[in-house]
Amino acid sequence: MEHIDGLALRKALGAFPTGVTVITALDGSGRACGITVNSFSSVSLDPPLILWSHSLSSRSYPVFRDAGRFVVNILSEHQVHVSRQFSTASDDKFRDIAVRSGLGGVPVIASCAANLECVKVSAHPEGDHVIYIGRVVRLERSEHKPLVFGDGRYLVARDHQHDEREAALA
Repeated sequence: MEHIDGLALRKALGAFPTGVTVITALDGSGRACGITVNSFSSVSLDPPLILWSHSLSSRSYPVFRDAGRFVVNILSEHQVHVSRQFSTASDDKFRDIAVRSGLGGVPVIASCAANLECVKVSAHPEGDHVIYIGRVVRLERSEHKPLVFGDGRYLVARDHQHDEREAALA
């Protein structure tokens, strides 16, 4: 089997743009925790299941390992600052971030494209990550466009048909 260089793999995976989420939970003492994640996907509509993966070496790994609930906050295009704030090591990631208390007290970030409140169903360690499966128990969808990430940078989602109409008019 050929050795795959980690940097080359990261660059190749960057060709697949993804949405950007902040996953939130509470630690054992009730303190809010959050982390920026783009390894998120739907699993099933019936039952409503999603998945996300988390590095086993992350400082927040013990929080999410032990949490029974989490919220997937799907960031909107105007929330690059939220993504950046939750992607850095800090003891106050929620500073100046508007949140409300969701089910079980888990923080729900305001002004997102969508919020999915979940109960953890299972965890599957694979390689240097763990894959969490969550059952969506409550959701919200706003009119905000989602934040997109690809090729190592933040992107904005556009309507492809709109671009074709603009080109036809030019």
